[in-house]
Amino acid sequence: MGNTELTESGTPSPEANTGTDFDLVIRGEQIVTGAGTVAREIGVRDGKIVAIEPLGNNLTGTTVIELSAEQVLIPGLVDTHVHINEPGRTEWEGFESATKAAAAGGVTTVVDMPLNSIPPTVNVAALELKQAAARPKAFVDVGFWGGAIPGNKTDLRELHDAGVFGFKCFLLHSGVEEFPYLEPDEMEEDMTEIVSFDSMMLVHAEDSRAIDRAPNAEGDHYDRFLASRPRGAENVAVAEVIERARWTGARAHILHLSSSDALPMIESAKRDGVKLTVETCPHYLTLLAEEIPNGATAFKCCPPIREASNRELLWKGLQDGIIDCIVSDHSPSTIDLKDVENGDFGVAWGGVASLQLGLALIWTEAKRRGIKLETVLNWMSKRPAEIAGLHHKGAIALGNDADFAFFGPDDSFVVDVNKLHHKNPISPYQGKVLAGKVSRTFVRGVEVDFKTPHGKLIRRGEA
Repeated sequence: MGNTELTESGTPSPEANTGTDFDLVIRGEQIVTGAGTVAREIGVRDGKIVAIEPLGNNLTGTTVIELSAEQVLIPGLVDTHVHINEPGRTEWEGFESATKAAAAGGVTTVVDMPLNSIPPTVNVAALELKQAAARPKAFVDVGFWGGAIPGNKTDLRELHDAGVFGFKCFLLHSGVEEFPYLEPDEMEEDMTEIVSFDSMMLVHAEDSRAIDRAPNAEGDHYDRFLASRPRGAENVAVAEVIERARWTGARAHILHLSSSDALPMIESAKRDGVKLTVETCPHYLTLLAEEIPNGATAFKCCPPIREASNRELLWKGLQDGIIDCIVSDHSPSTIDLKDVENGDFGVAWGGVASLQLGLALIWTEAKRRGIKLETVLNWMSKRPAEIAGLHHKGAIALGNDADFAFFGPDDSFVVDVNKLHHKNPISPYQGKVLAGKVSRTFVRGVEVDFKTPHGKLIRRGEA
């Protein structure tokens, strides 16, 4: 059929433009589409996927790439929880280093959190500063969340109209003074506001009062730090989010779930029709509290990495559909802020930098558990895109952006922090052997060369 564009069923696409070569053609025996992992040829024109045909139809294009038998063409990952920190704390991370790390890990779209940059993204002026910083440095596509803090309710609609994908708030101290937390009643008030324009509230769900009453985290013993961020604090906060979302009708999203105790109430709320989605992160699915050495502050994050039994229940929550997606919560800092010399968990910055490693981390664990690659990609690409409203991202499908990665599921590598693109070379995964390597990444049909940034800034409703 030459260059006639086909749907997945093999019938001609109504947008077919017969006789015109494509900008890019990728052929392979293993291409992950809505039909599963199949032998296909992908035709790309003007950055979009405009043809998906059976392998052997010999599409022609300006550039034609043949995958090896071992390579899998996967949709670019969508990471909706990334702290890039520029401007203001660019020594922690920046748009150039973060988006290079993303591309190297097969992530083609990131949505940046409203902190820990200075200023935080809590009004349009701050958003514009962040966009100006990102625009010349983005190697992948970049979108932005807004922030909900005390006193900025009138800014929420303006930020929404300026293209943010939703709003993040904390229910306890955020770790930085310029992004104060909301009391549950204030969160409910902001939820009522954003319902009027159908936005979404993302919540760091740990209860401030429960944390205040928990033991002190000072010292180099991980078990003391774990006791300072008890599951109960997370459970209480998740319950608050559920009930406030129920009362207001707002869409709510639980960030970085670490407490498996919360899964039954989340499942119940979803069954009741509460507009609730939930994410978890690679560190909660791959690391264990029992194995964290004393003083190893690279492992510190909030909420914390918990015990083996908890990890198993999080995996079950994913497989049961109670947890919707996996995103990085890439939260880097300088090495000195991790207090590596003293190893004091009470002092160290809480955050794990894993943007470049997320796919390999999850695939390594999923493979061991007999979970298919298509399932992993649903959790790390399709579902995050759907939750954020990125309608043309997250899947190899007609009309979507031509965001791809070449993935070797049977390849392996040893994590070396000095070879990652993250700005600060510290990671709890240092020396870990991981399965699955990304060898090439394409954003809107253009290969990332790590020299010239071609990523675009994206707005709600336009991607």
